[in-house]
Amino acid sequence: MATIHDPRRVEAFAEITRDLGICFGGDYNPEQWPRPVWKEDAELMVRAGVNLVTVGVFSWARIEPSPGEYDFAWLDEVLDLLHAHGIAVDLATPTASPPPWLGILHPDTLPVNADGVRLAAGSRNQFTAASRVYREHALAIATALAERYAAHPAVRMWHVGNEFGQIDFGDEAAREFRLWLRERYDTIDALNEAWGTLVWSQRYRDFDEILPPRRMPYLVNPAQSLDFRRYTSWALQRVFTEQRDAIRATGATQPITTNFMGFEPLTDLWEWAGDVDVVADDQYPDHAAATSSSDIALVQDLMRSLGHGRPWVLMEQAVSATSWRAHNLPKNRDRARLDSLQAIARGADAICFFQWRQARTGAERFHSALLPHAGADSEVFATTCDLGADMRRLRPVVGAAVEASVALLFDWPSRWAADEPGRPTHRLDTLEQVQRWHRALWRRGIAVDLVRPGADLSAYRTVLVPHTYIIETDAAATLRAAVERGASLVVGPFSGVADVHAGILTGRSPVLLRDLLGISGEEWVGLPDEPTPVAVERAWATAPARVEASILGERLRADGADVLARFGAGHLQGAPAITRHRVGDGTAWYLGAVMSDEALAAVLDDALDAAGVAGVLPDRVLPDDVEAVQRGEALFLLNHGEAMRHITVPGPRRDLLSDADVDGLLTLAPGAAMVLIERHAE
Repeated sequence: MATIHDPRRVEAFAEITRDLGICFGGDYNPEQWPRPVWKEDAELMVRAGVNLVTVGVFSWARIEPSPGEYDFAWLDEVLDLLHAHGIAVDLATPTASPPPWLGILHPDTLPVNADGVRLAAGSRNQFTAASRVYREHALAIATALAERYAAHPAVRMWHVGNEFGQIDFGDEAAREFRLWLRERYDTIDALNEAWGTLVWSQRYRDFDEILPPRRMPYLVNPAQSLDFRRYTSWALQRVFTEQRDAIRATGATQPITTNFMGFEPLTDLWEWAGDVDVVADDQYPDHAAATSSSDIALVQDLMRSLGHGRPWVLMEQAVSATSWRAHNLPKNRDRARLDSLQAIARGADAICFFQWRQARTGAERFHSALLPHAGADSEVFATTCDLGADMRRLRPVVGAAVEASVALLFDWPSRWAADEPGRPTHRLDTLEQVQRWHRALWRRGIAVDLVRPGADLSAYRTVLVPHTYIIETDAAATLRAAVERGASLVVGPFSGVADVHAGILTGRSPVLLRDLLGISGEEWVGLPDEPTPVAVERAWATAPARVEASILGERLRADGADVLARFGAGHLQGAPAITRHRVGDGTAWYLGAVMSDEALAAVLDDALDAAGVAGVLPDRVLPDDVEAVQRGEALFLLNHGEAMRHITVPGPRRDLLSDADVDGLLTLAPGAAMVLIERHAE
């Protein structure tokens, strides 16, 4: 992972929250509205408790209506107005959405899709990160903004671009990809060896023969595809760092960030995280999905982990409905509140939305906003004001940490390689498995950090590897060291399959982990649509009554591990399905198939008990739909469900949200939340 480039900038965000408390606000697009509206906006922001807004994300055409001709007068007025009302600004470089003139004058700045079609100007994100012309224009406007506003008292943060996740297969990308490959491999022979190009007669004579993985008659070389994904993430990251450095060069001292998009597949955030002064993310969970609350908790744990536990920024969310799904369900007041409180519980010190005033025109005219079309006399704006009040009450939480003793491995290149076609099954999805394993911990009130393979695991008592397709020597060594010193390790199926180039590791699998796990395999097989029964051995006393496997299984043999369960039917009948192996002071479990939720939970309970890891509340499993997170001295209790729940909390405590004193058995109404701190005797 890249390192934080200047620790002083990290401290700069902490200074903002010490000054403002929890930052609360959202994207503000005054260029879309006439001047008389601006004053009303500022006054309503004060009424709602808004203290931070992002300005300028989509304003390139307003700032630079023609090449090299800048109009800052309107922006001067907006920043002065916001500052006069005590509202801080996260000033954005508007480079995510170039004006039409850039693509018309310079078509090579526009991206090309995998079919060779050049996309047109007139929407957003219409740029290729490979284009030197695009990057020159982006740097010019970023520099002009920073020169003018680096010392403006309203500007407390900088926001480069927006939601990086663009991909290009055109000639500009081909040129840059070749340069990237030369840097990575040095010689064409080394590339041919790494990519295994003797398969299907793909051997290259020179780097100039290589293209992006465009549409082909059949499957693309998986090593080529993997490297193109790595290159794409790097190219987008370069766009960010170039603008970041241009802002710094003007003397700007404020923290600089950009908005990530959770597990977005085109950016390797482990590589990006060290380049931002504070991690920021956009989150739009679909609450039509039954698992949305646990799934977004996973994303929030990722954001906290990317910043090594430091507070992060929820840069965008919806206060009610989005407009880009096929069918958009609105949030009610309770859900809007829970989504924000959940992010704070998991480490956020800023809660922002897209956007402040709902757009009247354009593609996002039906996307909800803190101030809706109906105006201030509305349920949504009342929700906004209530949220602002909650943020003020939670000021004591600012800067507090979430302590986790469980690590969960996740890696973007491993996910990319595992997603390539031509594998035993397309039904095994890396992110889906990570979500399932994390959900079991979420239901137990156990905090989880996400870690990159090869990272230091010395702080963790339990390490989970749901599905990590690529495991290299350093990662295998850290897993062994963790177990030998006493940690519990649980590894899921189809892990440790390939090397860094997506080439299959030869020998009995998982090659680099088999001694640690005490098992070895010889075949990966797709399982039938009907769940495969798994027979439990006597050695596994805590097993659930029914254990089933699905999607993918492995033909294993025990090489020293205790067999806890065996496949009971089908192609793998009699083969070990779940094993446990003592190594040093710790224990390693292996799941030789995708196990049913009950079986997975039982294995994880086994591992957690062995490591002495428990949740924040006495009960092993929380009531359905209840989330419990300890952040510093504050215990967050959130009821995401539609039924009343009863929870026992030890010790007298005070609820920061209601200022009520509580003790013992609590009743948590549907959609309700409490943030409890210990009540000390006067």
